[in-house]
Amino acid sequence: MTSPASLPLAGLYDSHMHTPLCQHAVGHPREYAQAALDAGLSGITFTDHIPMPAWYDAPWRMRRDQLAEYVDMVQEAQAEFAGRLHIGLGLEADFHPGTERSVEEVLAAHPWDYVIGSVHYLGAWGFDNPEFADEYGRRDLGSLYRHYYALVEGAARSGLFDAVGHLDLPKKFGHRDPDGAAALKVLDTVAALGLSLDYNTAGERKPVAEAYPSPTLLTAAAERGIPLVLGSDAHQPAEVGYAFEAAAERVRAAGGQLVNYAGRVRRG
Repeated sequence: MTSPASLPLAGLYDSHMHTPLCQHAVGHPREYAQAALDAGLSGITFTDHIPMPAWYDAPWRMRRDQLAEYVDMVQEAQAEFAGRLHIGLGLEADFHPGTERSVEEVLAAHPWDYVIGSVHYLGAWGFDNPEFADEYGRRDLGSLYRHYYALVEGAARSGLFDAVGHLDLPKKFGHRDPDGAAALKVLDTVAALGLSLDYNTAGERKPVAEAYPSPTLLTAAAERGIPLVLGSDAHQPAEVGYAFEAAAERVRAAGGQLVNYAGRVRRG
């Protein structure tokens, strides 16, 4: 019989996953936890999409009045898997200028373990939504990425988050950054502020077929001493720990450090 310690994913944590409350994921937290246990992971952290003002992105996140339900669901899974799997309670929080106070209120409402800061919108455009991907054809990619990374740098400087989510997300549909300088500037800021970076394997399931961040940006992050937090961005239990064995090897080969969080304190 194979012991848990000998499984390929032993010692690894999946720190980016969602629940049905976000309206575009399926599976109860206990199903995600069981999938993690079956894969040999040592722990997981739920990071569902933070409630935001009612006018912001309403079809793609839980409502503010569902936050307690989210916490209860995760706590039920924690109790059920106690002693077998570490389960953290976190959020994927959006950085959108003008909504910082709303985010602060939610972050103060519960003792979170880990908070990812992500940018999903450029103005009113949800640039990672497949329904609106044709907008890329109307945009100058250089300008698009400069705008995006300016927002990501704002997220890093906000003091609200533990890690920056899916750093080079606009490449999702294959539209790559033609320059790269703005991304490196963000990495300089992330390093100076002592933040971590979400190493997100969801990109491997998207048209770009590449994790976030890219190999080049992964190397640049490692050179700056920025820790990496593995995340599958799972929206269904089958995606938990997706491609983690190869991802962990890439991080180590680049000289990076894998970490996870508890009580918003970095571990590892």
